[in-house]
Amino acid sequence: MAVSELPAWLASVKAEYVESRIRAGESRNESQANADASFNRFFPGGVPVEGHLIFRVCREDESVGYLWIGPQLDSGPDKWWVWDIEIYKQHQRHGYGREAMILAERTAKQLGASELGLNVFGYNTSARALYESLGYEPTSIRMAKAL
Repeated sequence: MAVSELPAWLASVKAEYVESRIRAGESRNESQANADASFNRFFPGGVPVEGHLIFRVCREDESVGYLWIGPQLDSGPDKWWVWDIEIYKQHQRHGYGREAMILAERTAKQLGASELGLNVFGYNTSARALYESLGYEPTSIRMAKAL
């Protein structure tokens, strides 16, 4: 992704992240605080920390989504993470998510990763199915019950 595209992308992705955390059970204030902390950590001054890569996922010249990958900052340079991936709604179910994940795996491996992890919100069953079909397995499960 071009540096000139980052400010608009960051604003959009951060807003989506807040809404996802709310949908997963956090209050708006908790969600906003968590998003602020995360984005300040990974995009100081509006640019990604070293080693983090943001791709536009494209079909010909049309953007159909994005992918953000990079090493986990606290786990060593060989433990990588899919920090965010989205295929825009109108382009889902055409194989772009699968191809983006294959790109993530290939790129991370070329850059020294021995593992690629990700988080998926429990309500996102279609994404979970895609990741499982690619060989990803749960490593922890956080559960909650509204009272």
